[in-house]
Amino acid sequence: MTDEKIIDLMREAPSNGQRALFDKYYNYVFSIVNRIISGFGSQNDSEECVIDVFASIMMKMRPDENISLKSYIGAVARNAAISMRRKLAVKNHSFISSDDETVAEIAGDEDIEENTENAVLADLLLSKIGELGPPDSVIIVQKYYYNKTSGEIAEMTGMSAAAVRVRCGRAMTRLKKLLHSDGITL
Repeated sequence: MTDEKIIDLMREAPSNGQRALFDKYYNYVFSIVNRIISGFGSQNDSEECVIDVFASIMMKMRPDENISLKSYIGAVARNAAISMRRKLAVKNHSFISSDDETVAEIAGDEDIEENTENAVLADLLLSKIGELGPPDSVIIVQKYYYNKTSGEIAEMTGMSAAAVRVRCGRAMTRLKKLLHSDGITL
């Protein structure tokens, strides 16, 4: 289910939308939390933090906001895990030294501004790919997002591999023109 469908579902039937959000992003949140808490807490601590993350998201996120779900959820998970790690460090009397190698891991080298720009660009790119219409949009997504071969795409679309390659080339030309019309050059 796409993020747009999840947000629409959260507007129409909040409990169903929240369930869809949880199902799609549980593993993502758990991996972030587990990476940060690792060595400071137990599996139960990680699971408790994941629950706290989703509770926070469900209470604070407004479905009418125009946000990138993955970026928003990742930021909430990271902040909650860092907070939990600090609490666990105090509880276990294992304080984090600034010389500790894991401090850099906690701080992360993630550039939120750049991630936001990339998310906006990705949304624009996906909308322009959608404008190509099937089968061109399917070919582009399968080839460049899922790394499928022309033969695999041919089986999916009922075309020959040669036809897929030709359509892909033409679709890329059209996509570049669509992006150029919005001021984006590749």
